[in-house]
Amino acid sequence: MGKLILVTGGVRSGKSTFAEEKAKSFGDDVIYVATATPFDEEMKERVKKHRLQRPASWETIEAHRDIDSLLEGKIKGKSAVLLDCITVMINNIMFDICPDFNNIGKAEETVILKSVKSSIEKLIEFANVCEIPFVFVTNEIGMGLVPEYRASRIFRDLAGSMNQLIAKACEEVYLCVCGIPVKIK
Repeated sequence: MGKLILVTGGVRSGKSTFAEEKAKSFGDDVIYVATATPFDEEMKERVKKHRLQRPASWETIEAHRDIDSLLEGKIKGKSAVLLDCITVMINNIMFDICPDFNNIGKAEETVILKSVKSSIEKLIEFANVCEIPFVFVTNEIGMGLVPEYRASRIFRDLAGSMNQLIAKACEEVYLCVCGIPVKIK
């Protein structure tokens, strides 16, 4: 059974850099799961920067759905899996289900909640049976003001709930603040 590790923090808190170092500590043959969809020039630049930051020996999988299925058969001989990031994954699933976020209805909200929770539960279940460490990165987004828009509140609440679900399953949890990782579990 592999070790599950969660790294959380705010934007530019150093969480991705810390998570990458954590993954490297297990060996050089890491699978990096990138959940971002580069939809505009700024996002394309962020993806490019992250790619350059990673060792060339790492295998990259770009996906935000069915990650457990995509990893199946690729784990053998690998040293760790690093998934960056859960909140982007949630955001992408939300937009897959309801592209018109300004008019999200109760029915779409229910489908989103079930879909995201199912995806996270399957991912945790898969990680728990693998023999290599999984490092999950997520954003801690619930420490600010209550968002003005309903869709943003749904996202914030869902991300917080999923972060709790993952943290409960993890052996280690780190909070990054100002580039300093603090072990909280």
